Amino acid sequence: MLEQGLYWRNRELREHVAVMDGKKYPTLILKNATYLNIFTKEWLQGNIWIYNDRIVYVGERMAETDSTTEVMDLTGQYVVPGYVEPHAHPFQLYNPEQLAIHAAQFGTTTLVNDSMRWYTLLDKKKAFTLLEDFNNLPISMYWWARYDSQTPMQREEEIFNTKDVMDWVANEFVVQGGELSSWPSLLDGDDRLLYWIQETKKQRKPIEGHLPGASEATLTKLKLLGITADHEAMSGSDVIDRLRLGYQVGLRHSSIRPDLAKLLDEIVSPDFQAYDQLTMTTDGSTPSFYEKGMMNVCIDIAIQSGVPLEEAYRMATYNAAKHFGLHESIGSIAPGRIAHLNILYEKDDPHPLSVLAKGQWIIKDGIEQHVKQTINWKNYAIESLSFDWEMGIGDLQFSTPIGLKLVNDVIMKPYPVEIDITVDELPDNSHEAFLLLIDRYGKWRVNSVIKGFTHTLGALASSYSSTGDLVFIGKNKQDILIAWKRLKEIGGGIVLVHEGKVIFELILELSGVMHDGDFKKLITEEKKLKHILQDYGYLYNDPVYNILFLSSTHLPYIRITQQGIYDVLRRETIFPANMR
Repeated sequence: MLEQGLYWRNRELREHVAVMDGKKYPTLILKNATYLNIFTKEWLQGNIWIYNDRIVYVGERMAETDSTTEVMDLTGQYVVPGYVEPHAHPFQLYNPEQLAIHAAQFGTTTLVNDSMRWYTLLDKKKAFTLLEDFNNLPISMYWWARYDSQTPMQREEEIFNTKDVMDWVANEFVVQGGELSSWPSLLDGDDRLLYWIQETKKQRKPIEGHLPGASEATLTKLKLLGITADHEAMSGSDVIDRLRLGYQVGLRHSSIRPDLAKLLDEIVSPDFQAYDQLTMTTDGSTPSFYEKGMMNVCIDIAIQSGVPLEEAYRMATYNAAKHFGLHESIGSIAPGRIAHLNILYEKDDPHPLSVLAKGQWIIKDGIEQHVKQTINWKNYAIESLSFDWEMGIGDLQFSTPIGLKLVNDVIMKPYPVEIDITVDELPDNSHEAFLLLIDRYGKWRVNSVIKGFTHTLGALASSYSSTGDLVFIGKNKQDILIAWKRLKEIGGGIVLVHEGKVIFELILELSGVMHDGDFKKLITEEKKLKHILQDYGYLYNDPVYNILFLSSTHLPYIRITQQGIYDVLRRETIFPANMR
C-alpha cells in the first residue's frame, strides 16, 4: 500500500524528517492558517508544512524555502481536514473515478466504496489490479469486501465462495466487510457467513450491517455475531438504540432517503454527547443529488441542525477515519497524515474555497484545477457492450398472475394481475406496464408486469441494473423491440421509446452500467430522464434507483431476479426464470 500513502518507504520517511531539520524544503506551506485541531477540538493558528503528499509539520514555526516551495498566505481563512464519505456506492450511472474527482471539487477527498460491480464485471485478479490503479488518483479510494449480492444470482456460489471472500477481506485496499444484507441467513444459522465475519474481525476490519427496521433483539444478536456498524437508522430513537448497543452509526442523507436533518432534529440536545460514534453518508445517490457536492452538504446540514461546529466536522472526517483504522493517515491535520485539506472562507461554511488532495490542488481560490483521469478501462475489458444474440416478439410473452406494484421508489408489493396482459399493448388507464428482465448474454428471461412506473410510455430499455442484466418496461411490445435495437446500437445505456420513436438515450459506455465523461453533463442527462418519465406517469422521485432496485432482495416485498420472481419475506422464488 505504499502508493496509497498509508505507509511511505523508508527513504521517503527520511526525507520528511529532513524537511523538519531544514535539510530539505517543503513543497507547499500554508502560512498564517487558522486550522481545526480534531483531537482537542480547538481552532489554532499556525503554519502547515507539506512535502509532496504528506503533512510534515503543523505549528508556529516557519520553514526555510527555496524556489521549489509554494507558499500560500491563509490569513483570515480556515483549514479543516479533507472530508470522508464512509459509505459510497460509486456506480449509480457514474463510474468511481468520475465520482471521486467530482466529489473532491467540493472537499470530499476520501471515499470508502462498495465493490459489488467488480464482482460481476471482473475476475478477482483484474479487480485487485484495478483497486491498485485507483491509487494514482489524488483522492484516497478504499473498498469493501462483499459477503452477498443483495439479489439471488445464477452464479451466486461461484462469486461468493470462502477463498475469494477471504482474499477480498485480506486485500490491502479493503477496509471493511459488508454491507451485510443477508443477515437473516446469519441469524438462521449460516455458519459459512459467520466464519467470513469472524475472519474479517481477525483482520481488525469492521463489518457494516444493512439493518432497516431491526428490533432491539435483532440488533443485539447481530452485535453478538460481529456486526459493528449500521447506516439504516430511520428515526432518532433508532440512532440512540444503535449507539447504546455500541454500533458506529451512519446518518443518511441520500437521494432516496434524505433523512439527515430529521435524524439530527430528533437527537441533538444539550444533553447529547455521543457524536464520536456518528458519521454521515450520502449512500450512493444518483448524479443530480451531488450537484452541490457530497459531504460538504452533510456538514452544512449538521451545523444548521445545531450540531456543535467541531463535532460536525469530526463526523465527516476523524470519526470515519478512526472507525476504519485509518486515523493515522486521514481525517485530521497533524504530522504524518496524507495532505487532504479544505480551505474555507468561514468556520461555519463547509463549502471549500480551495481543496488539496494528496498535496495536489483540486480547487485553488475557487478555480477548478485539472485532475488527470488515470483509469484505462480498456485494460479491464470494461467498454461498450456488444450482443451476439437477438430478442424477438417470442420473448415478450406475458401471462404471470402476480405483478409487482410500486409503493415508492424502492418498495414493491405483489398484486393479482386482473387485466389481459397477453395483448400487444396495455391500456393507458391501467398504470401497468410489461416488465422483462433478460440475461445480458441472452440465456434466460423473466416476464412479469409492473404497476406504478408509467401510465403511457411505450418502452424503456436499460442495461443499467443491479446485476448488469437488461431491463425492459413499457406499454407497447413494438416499442420495446425498437428500444432493444437502439440499446444494441449504442452499446448499452438507457433508452426511451414512444410511438415508434426514440425520445431519450443515455449512453453508458462502461459495460452498459457506468458513464464515462463529464459529470456535470451526466447530471443534466439524469434530470432530463427523470422529467420525461414523470411526464409519462412516473409517480416518484428517483427512477434510476427504481430500476437498480428491481432485483434487490434486501428490500421488501417482491423482486424480479435472475432466478425469477422472488418473495423476499419467504425467501423463495415463486415463478422461476425461463431458459431461452
